Amino acid sequence: MSVKLSVIIPIYNAESFIYKSITQLIEWKKNIEYEVEIIFVNDGSKDNTKNILESFIEKDNSLKLISYSKNQGKGFAVKTGMLEANGEFRIFTDADIPYGLTVFDRILYYLDFKEFDVCIGNRKSVDSHSVLKMTFLRKLSSKIFTILIFRYVVTGVSDTQCGLKGFRAEIAERLFSDIQVKGFAFDVEALYLSYKYDFEIKRIPVKFEGNNISTINLFHASTNMLWDVLCLPIRYHFFKKH
Repeated sequence: MSVKLSVIIPIYNAESFIYKSITQLIEWKKNIEYEVEIIFVNDGSKDNTKNILESFIEKDNSLKLISYSKNQGKGFAVKTGMLEANGEFRIFTDADIPYGLTVFDRILYYLDFKEFDVCIGNRKSVDSHSVLKMTFLRKLSSKIFTILIFRYVVTGVSDTQCGLKGFRAEIAERLFSDIQVKGFAFDVEALYLSYKYDFEIKRIPVKFEGNNISTINLFHASTNMLWDVLCLPIRYHFFKKH
């Protein structure tokens, strides 16, 4: 049976919650009628994440692990998983499954039956809500980042950084073959290219139900994201990297 859906999950230092996430995914997979592969991309974790993943994968061949020793960034991890995937449709989500699992069927509905090319979660829709509150610093950095992106890079999209996006296979392969940003700003590049290629994009409201555990340095990640985002228009407009 061919794989209908590939779920790509980038992971870095997630030993505190990855066991729960894998258990959720396995239980969800038991109740669906189509073929699924779940691809974990271990982005150079320094803790026990890799060992935990391997203990599950030994028992279930629909779970796959891509692992490398050097941390490359979320964008690199997602790109690696997308290009290794076999599914007719491909979704990436964060390792703590922050938007739940039932949302996958909603994404498939728009990609498959409605024939959109890309489907993205939108945390800022009037129909979206969050179970957990963001910290002040995260709210501030998110607001600044959104204003810059909206003004200089991708107009019309109020939430580029939601860690839930789905693609048709051919779209994923074209986009992620071209994406060069290795860090968190890869979402912006993916949307930037999607508009350049005139792909049909569907935005759906999401419910955030993840955790507030962070495995990143917020200041370091924010400055790197800002640099990557500001470089996008320069690279594509002046150097014609598309």
